[in-house]
Amino acid sequence: MYATPTDAATVMLLRPCRNAAVKDIEVLMVLRNRRSRFVPGYHVYPGGILDPEDFEPGIERFCRGIERKEASEILPDMSRPEKALGAWVAGIRETFEEVGMLIALRKDGSPVTIQAEEERKRFCDYRRALNKSEIKFHQMLEKEDLILPLDRLYYFSHWITPEPLPLRYDVRFFVAEAPSGQAAIHDGMELMEHIWLTPSRALEEYEKGKIGMVLPQIMTLEEISRFRTVEEAIASAKARRVPANLTKIKRINDEDVEVMPDGTVFERRPPVYSWPSKE
Repeated sequence: MYATPTDAATVMLLRPCRNAAVKDIEVLMVLRNRRSRFVPGYHVYPGGILDPEDFEPGIERFCRGIERKEASEILPDMSRPEKALGAWVAGIRETFEEVGMLIALRKDGSPVTIQAEEERKRFCDYRRALNKSEIKFHQMLEKEDLILPLDRLYYFSHWITPEPLPLRYDVRFFVAEAPSGQAAIHDGMELMEHIWLTPSRALEEYEKGKIGMVLPQIMTLEEISRFRTVEEAIASAKARRVPANLTKIKRINDEDVEVMPDGTVFERRPPVYSWPSKE
């Protein structure tokens, strides 16, 4: 019997290339701890599993832009309809917990910035408490009187971990413009470093063996590499139909290879998920 995938969300944070002479975008990649149970030592996007608090009754009071019913219509294949809204909330929460960037608005509609020394210390304390499970995300939002602009996360891709694996995730990929006035700081626990790269550069680093990635990151980077501005990437996300990608792992020529739903075989990109012990 195969493991049931756990619902999760990940966010591709995009920003204009810092080199003004280059018209391109950069995406934030983070390096997972080599002690992680899932894809250890590989580069991914910020994200994680949905917590019950992400979709609990009442979370709507902190959300704007997407209502619960609309969320379930956008994600009709969610394990439970009431969980759909939580994909957006989890994406924002996990991004803050893992890299310290908070996609949120104050009640006057102005975006949250974390620039002043007092702000940095205050939100750093929140983040530390969240990672230690000492407070809930909604408690921070309530204390700071913040709202979550869910319509600033755009549904982009959907990947499900292959069936033979003991750890499986049903992951919703979102794209979002990185909040200005904030800096990325990896948590130093789950993530050991972070880096902003153009999608094409990230793919080059992968092909050279300098960074490791799994197929969902490779494929989404290839898609994002077609765009030169954040606006183009977001416009594409708004217009796209998002099918679920459940790959298969097959043994071909004495090697494990990953096969896409359309039959495309990635022979030079062996699956590198976490495998069960052979002992």
